[in-house]
Amino acid sequence: MAYNILVAHGGGPTAVINSSLCGLIRAAKESGQVGKIFAARYGAEGILKNDLIELSNAPEKMIALLMNTPASAIGSCRRKLSEADFPAVMDCLKKNDIRAFFYNGGNDSMDTCSKINQLSLKEGLDIRVVGIPKTIDNDLNITDHSPGYGSAARYAAISSAELALDAAALPIHVVVMELMGRNAGWITAASAMASRLTNCNQLVYLPEVTVDMDKMLADIENMYAEGKGLLVTVSEGLRAQNGKMLGDTGIVDGFGHSVPGGTAAYISKQVMARLNIKSRAEKPGLLGRTSMPYISPVDREEAYRVGRSAFDYANAGLSGVMVAIRADRQGAYKSEMFPVKLSEVANVERKFPLEWISGGRIQDEFFEYVTPLMGGNLPAYCDFKVF
Repeated sequence: MAYNILVAHGGGPTAVINSSLCGLIRAAKESGQVGKIFAARYGAEGILKNDLIELSNAPEKMIALLMNTPASAIGSCRRKLSEADFPAVMDCLKKNDIRAFFYNGGNDSMDTCSKINQLSLKEGLDIRVVGIPKTIDNDLNITDHSPGYGSAARYAAISSAELALDAAALPIHVVVMELMGRNAGWITAASAMASRLTNCNQLVYLPEVTVDMDKMLADIENMYAEGKGLLVTVSEGLRAQNGKMLGDTGIVDGFGHSVPGGTAAYISKQVMARLNIKSRAEKPGLLGRTSMPYISPVDREEAYRVGRSAFDYANAGLSGVMVAIRADRQGAYKSEMFPVKLSEVANVERKFPLEWISGGRIQDEFFEYVTPLMGGNLPAYCDFKVF
């Protein structure tokens, strides 16, 4: 007997979140066991309002375009559901005869997924709940990495290399680049690839290690004095030794997280005021998570497979799980999907390993980890200094 399914997106979009949606829709259609395919418009907000889009009859030509479409084609939101919201959520699922629910998101979304699964069990409902991982921050637990990260890492690596070359070509200022990632430094660590792709000077600062502003400025002054220009890449969530974010906006998002921003601008102002060195602050911001020209083909392909696996798990009767990725970096890179309990990933934030940071430098182990995820074919640049 055919059954209905519902998919929703939560949190910040990525360059490949729609690839997971494509994989899910195709797997559902190919199964021949699904009646209606619903998508919640703007994530949890759409579920609460019963504002659903039916995609059952969407033409394959439109579904195929999901693979090349950034952000979220069905909309997302940042809303942490309260206990008072869940009756409306369950009512939406019952009203539309939903038998499988899929939530594509990060830590907070997996928590929502877990609660919906628990309520379904408590009420005796036959609803399979499966989480689809997505976060450029790469801070989901257990999974080797999260869809969205590979493309964000590729963007960080290449754009940092481009900025480093610009700073070196006109070595009259310090360029400070701020990258996303909140409390986890995975994206900013990928920017350290700039010093491998170029012969330029670079300093990298991650939120896992608090900064002494005096020492940071001393390091900047010393490296700038070499006359080669300087790129400084920093995480948006970088904190001083007193624990306060350097770029705290004072805003709290819908999930209750402090919203960082302005870290590069703050540091750049300190460089000019205290070192009397010209400085520029650069912040690619949202481009770092939705840029299709920089997309990692590995990331896109894995995101698609994750979406297909999510449906396969639900169709096989699994519930209360998230799709995770197991990677094999021995020889040619390959990966496989496996289910992990939602309770083991919900609200658990995985930080960048401290052992991969030594003396302020990112260690080789990280580059061995991240390079395959960025999809290969990183650019090579002309450098007459090594000619």
